[in-house]
Amino acid sequence: MIPIEVENRIAKYFFHHFLPEEVMEQLIELLLPLCLEVDEEEDLDNDELVRQAVLMIEDKLEGKSFK
Repeated sequence: MIPIEVENRIAKYFFHHFLPEEVMEQLIELLLPLCLEVDEEEDLDNDELVRQAVLMIEDKLEGKSFK
């Protein structure tokens, strides 16, 4: 099994190098206000943030291939 830290680093690499800039900006616009609403980082619902981000990315990249 691949260690979670390695998996996260690979995901971050692809996230920052292959996601279109337009989608990155829209993700920031979506997630930043939600992150700023909470007082403590521990109060963030990370699962919900990931769910919203994945739904938005899937919608924006629908039908596109990055091969």
